[in-house]
Amino acid sequence: MAFDSLSDKLAGVFKRLRSRGKVTESDVKEAMREVRLALLEADVNYKVAKDFTAGVAERCIGANVMESLTAAQMIIKIVRDELTELMGSEQARLCVSSKIPTVIMMCGLQGAGKTTHCAKLARYLKEKGHRPLLVGCDIYRPAAIKQLQVVGEAVGVPVFEKGTQKPELTAVQAVAHAKDYGHDYVILDTAGRLHIDEELMEELQRITQAVEVHNILLVIDAMVGQDAVNVAKTFNETLEITGVILTKLDGDTRGGAALSVKAVTGKPILFAGVGEKLDALEEFHPDRMASRILGMGDVLSLIEKAEAQIDEAQAEEAARKMADNTFDLDDLLSQFRQIRKMGPLKNVLSMLPGMDKQLKDVDVDDKAMLRIEAVITSMTKQERRKPDIINASRKRRIAAGSGTKVEDVNRLLNQYGQMKKMFKGFSSKKGKKRKMSGNFPGGGFPGMPGGFGL
Repeated sequence: MAFDSLSDKLAGVFKRLRSRGKVTESDVKEAMREVRLALLEADVNYKVAKDFTAGVAERCIGANVMESLTAAQMIIKIVRDELTELMGSEQARLCVSSKIPTVIMMCGLQGAGKTTHCAKLARYLKEKGHRPLLVGCDIYRPAAIKQLQVVGEAVGVPVFEKGTQKPELTAVQAVAHAKDYGHDYVILDTAGRLHIDEELMEELQRITQAVEVHNILLVIDAMVGQDAVNVAKTFNETLEITGVILTKLDGDTRGGAALSVKAVTGKPILFAGVGEKLDALEEFHPDRMASRILGMGDVLSLIEKAEAQIDEAQAEEAARKMADNTFDLDDLLSQFRQIRKMGPLKNVLSMLPGMDKQLKDVDVDDKAMLRIEAVITSMTKQERRKPDIINASRKRRIAAGSGTKVEDVNRLLNQYGQMKKMFKGFSSKKGKKRKMSGNFPGGGFPGMPGGFGL
């Protein structure tokens, strides 16, 4: 995940501050020097890093932080507040037109993931109850329109295209089509270049002159680091962008672009691409991102993911069965499938406070869930409801049917048995409090050592 290196370095700085008890002014200045170096190593703009640490130091010294018994905690809070302010203070949203359609023009360099993120944004809007229309305005890149049609079909959103005619004319016709057919959002997938040139900028300007564009979103690859900020600055000076979509924020990137874009351009990050799948687009929350950078987790985003993907009725039924100790393998299968909908398990777990450090050297195998599903779906209905009837010959049949080993079937049944014992223990302690482990039986989570990983 982005910011891993920065998070580690900041954690080291704050650990040293906490170990000192009383914090002096020189301690604050030394810590800020280390923070500035960490930011520069994360590819944050030099002026942004310098101004940030100067602002934090001024607040720490001016607020009598050193006299506090919890000086280190107060400094961490100030750093968190300043990080949030640096990335935009409040969550930015798309501008919405008073009359349909709202037009969004996606722009950026070639290879940033513009076409894919057009589909991701369309899917996001569709899930919000809107009727978006994708428009192919990239007439230069081979198969660009075909790619848009493929990803559009994958998210269930129609694509408007007119071949290789002038993009501004296609945009005009697309807006008219949207009005006729009730599409409330039009997303224009424009051409990119390997570098910024006058021809590209002139074409984008012609589109904005031909139709009223309410949102000009710049798609930037977070992997290119400081160059991303330079690209954003140039596009903004020419087109007056309204916001940024930062892609590949889930990759092994230093993350400096996210911390620099707003400060350099004055334009907010609206969305972050956090994976290759078409549902891997998240709203960008500066305060939550600041918390994640400082290792505080992002519980609010985790809750939102759970609310969006987990069926409430099924969850309540599962809780009732756990309480009654009637939770069977069909219920376990249902729970695994709902968890898998939330995205890569490591990303989900990293949103819990402190888990990002624990997971750093742990290989969380998402395919383990698929293997578990294969084992359970290879069982008969009777076997899923009454696993006690599964004897040696049944285990061999289940292993052969699921492409696993008998040992894998045994491991799953043993862990399920432990879980049943745990639920029975909870239900027998009526009216009494009992400490509950946060882990699955066996000391782990699916795909992690000690859990249901196969």
